[in-house]
Amino acid sequence: MPGWTLVEGRAVALPIENIDTDQLIPARFMSTPRAEGYGRFLLHDLARDADGTPDPAFPLNRPESAGAKILVTRRNFGAGSSREAAVYALVDAGFRVVIAPSFGDIFSSNAINNGLLPARLSPEETERLIDLCPTTLRADLESLTLRAGEETLSFELDPVWREKLMKGWDDVDLTLAHGEAIAGFADARRAARPWTWPG
Repeated sequence: MPGWTLVEGRAVALPIENIDTDQLIPARFMSTPRAEGYGRFLLHDLARDADGTPDPAFPLNRPESAGAKILVTRRNFGAGSSREAAVYALVDAGFRVVIAPSFGDIFSSNAINNGLLPARLSPEETERLIDLCPTTLRADLESLTLRAGEETLSFELDPVWREKLMKGWDDVDLTLAHGEAIAGFADARRAARPWTWPG
C-alpha cells in the first residue's frame, strides 16, 4: 500500500458514539472476496432502511458527503470484535483518516496496517470539528496536525505507527526493515550457543 504524509479532502461528521466493528461491516458480508471491494458494505445496516434502501437522512448518504476522505465521529469508534474487514470497508469507501476521542485498540492497529490514520482528539476538539463538517480538512503526519479553516489541532501518534503510515508498511514490512539486525543476532546466537541451534 502507498505511504502518505499529507491527506487533504472533504471531512464529514458521523456524530454517533460506540460504533463497533459489526456496525462498520456486518458479518454476513465478510465472505465476499476483498477484491470485489468492501466499501459498499460500510455501515450497511445503519445507512439503509429495512428493505435495503439507502436512508437519505444518514450522514454518509447525503450529497455533501460524496468523495469524503476524512470521517469525524465520537468516542469508542471501532470497538468490538477484531475483524480487519471493518478497516477494509472504510478504506475501500475512500477514507484515509478517522478522527475520534477514542478507538478500539485492535481497530487502531488494523487501521495503521492498512494506511488509515486513527487520529485521537479530546471530546471538545472533536465536537468542534463535527460542528464544522462538512468541510475541507488537512491531516499532516509531519507536523501531527489537523487543520480545518482557521482551526488547527494537534494529535499524538506512536512514532512507529507514524513511520508505518508514511512508508506504507504493515507489520511484515516493519520486520523486514530490520532484516540485517535480525540476521546478525541469529548468527551471533548460533556462534555463542551452537548446541541450542537446530541441526
